[in-house]
Amino acid sequence: MELKNYVAKNFEYLLGIKGFSEILLRNHFLLYQGYVKNVNDLLTELNSLLVSGKTDVIAFSEGKRRFGWEFNGMVLHELYFENLAKESLGIDRESDFFQKIVADFGSFENWEKDFKATGIMRGIGWVVLCYDPTLDRLMNIWINEHDTGHLAKTTPLLVMDVFEHAYLTDYGIKKADYVETCLHSINWQLVSERFDKICVE
Repeated sequence: MELKNYVAKNFEYLLGIKGFSEILLRNHFLLYQGYVKNVNDLLTELNSLLVSGKTDVIAFSEGKRRFGWEFNGMVLHELYFENLAKESLGIDRESDFFQKIVADFGSFENWEKDFKATGIMRGIGWVVLCYDPTLDRLMNIWINEHDTGHLAKTTPLLVMDVFEHAYLTDYGIKKADYVETCLHSINWQLVSERFDKICVE
């Protein structure tokens, strides 16, 4: 059985984005590429163990446990890089997405305050604006590492990396400044399209 491999996406078009040095971005891209490689390696290893009937060995169970961490590390980085933009035009205040933010948070400013506060919390992880179909509402959530804190059934719309590797090179311990830079570098058109896709589905 031939397995398909995940292919690392090229995000070099982000080089030159204001507030992110080239060395920070290139190192971040390399880190992301490592997740893609590890996902492919784990898939190959787990398949090999399955085919050879070795599903009762430690390597199989630990590989299964590790897979979610590597996979989410890959996908969250892709979502994060994709929702960054060199030229952020700001959110369209006439869009359904903007109106939904206002409906669920009271105002766009409340949403932004909540997102920032989540981003500057102590610890490493991710801040995600996600959509919960059960209550039909938007929420800002914290994901610890890559695999702890995901809310089942929700869809990520906006992702911000708050691991130290995402900002330490350029901002030192001034995490709040990095969060502010991210908020001024959002590809709101893409984020809105992610929301619109949910509405269509």
